[in-house]
This record gives sequence, structure tokens and C-alpha cells, in this order.
Amino acid sequence: MATRMRDAMQQRMPELRFEPTDKTVRVEHHGRPVALTPAAVLVWEPRRVVPSYAFPVEQVTAALVPSDGSAPPPADDGRVLHPGIPFSVHSTPGRMVDVAVGDLVVERGGFLPDDPGLDGFVVLDFDAFDGWYEEAEQIFSHPRDPFHRVDARPTDKHVRVELDGRTVAESSRAMLVFETGLAPRYYLPPEDVTAPCTPTDTHTGCAYKGRASYWSVGDHADVAWSYEDPLPDAVRIRGMLSFWGDAQVLVDDAAR
Repeated sequence: MATRMRDAMQQRMPELRFEPTDKTVRVEHHGRPVALTPAAVLVWEPRRVVPSYAFPVEQVTAALVPSDGSAPPPADDGRVLHPGIPFSVHSTPGRMVDVAVGDLVVERGGFLPDDPGLDGFVVLDFDAFDGWYEEAEQIFSHPRDPFHRVDARPTDKHVRVELDGRTVAESSRAMLVFETGLAPRYYLPPEDVTAPCTPTDTHTGCAYKGRASYWSVGDHADVAWSYEDPLPDAVRIRGMLSFWGDAQVLVDDAAR
């Protein structure tokens, strides 16, 4: 399944793509302005899963300072560039720049693509700056892809979760979440989780679903997660738990 999904993603993402957005986009860093524009462009580099925002250079308040030169494309090793791969890894030619926000310098925080369609634009590293806004709403993790969907549907399939051969959750009223580019996930009501769950200090962010909280079951740390205060796309799974890692999820008694 993972190999088929990777191959499908590569087929959809072989080239540099970019598309304008009607949203006014603002970037700040430690309360200081970095960029503000109604003319931002969403950019997908080849094989990169999530988009980045590019800004007209003249609408970047921060200073763009030449860095240590070009950022050569990585070897064509078949990698899908997921969000965990640093911004400094690029799959299209261009030059890196430092971004000076007053006396704060974000090294290699900007990228100037060589593509003529993006001439005069700089792509900014989402993770390098702490305040991103679309209109008046702050966004997290990465820019939202307008072609990405999250669909949650109730299912009457029988879902059972096992850990170490022991049933820890069982439900016939799970929510099945379909998300672009990802395998479907089953979320179970907390009342149908029979094993004690302990909250951990782990949290992750999703641009579409919100901030995830993680739970341990016995010796299995962070084996489940939930969205306690989800974004609008995920309100139907509020407080429900999904399992991964060491957990085995069986649907109608078949392993998934």
C-alpha cells in the first residue's frame, strides 16, 4: 500500500507547479513584520507533498541577504519530499537567501527559484518564522493545499484494536477519515476504548485537522492520538482516538 501511494504521488508531482491565491498572506517573526501581500503564490516543488508560499520580493519587509549560493536539486533517488524533510532540500534549481528581520537573521530562510514563472518571487521557509496568517486567521504546520480534502464519514464496520494480542478498543460506530494522499484512518469514540489511556506530552500539528494530542496504553507510548479542539475540517472526530504504531487495527476481523 505504501509503495503504491508513493508511486501515485510521484506521478502527480513530477514538475514544479505554482498557483496564485486570492488570500492576503502575512508573515511575522517574534512580532516583527516579514512579508504582507495580496499576491502570494502557492508553490509545489517536484515531489514535495505540501506547498510553500512565495511572495513578490518587493512586498517582503525583511531584507533578503545573499546566502552561500545555489541549492542544487537533490539526487533523483525517488524520495517523496514529505513535511519532515527540511526546507533547505530543494528539487528545483534556485538560490538560497538569508532573511534579516531587524537584528534577527534567519539563515537560508528564503529560496529564489530559477523558474521564469517565479521571477521576482521568494519562497519563505514556513517553519523558520513563527507567525503566518491567511487574512485574519493564523495558520499552522504549512500552507493549506486547496486541492487537499479531509472527509470524515461514520461507518458501521466492526473495528477492533489489539495491542500485544489483547483487545484494547472495539467499536461499530467509528468514524472513517479519508485524507488526500494518506491511507484511511479509523477514529473510535473514547467510550469504546476499554484499556486505560494516559495522556503524554507529545503534540503534533496538522494544517487541516489541528493540534493532535497523544496517548499511551500500558508500555506503548504515543500509540493513539486525538484532536480535542479540531479545525473545521475535522470537527466530526473531536475527542475520538485513532491508533497506530504497535497497535493492530482489524476491520470486520481483517487486519488493516
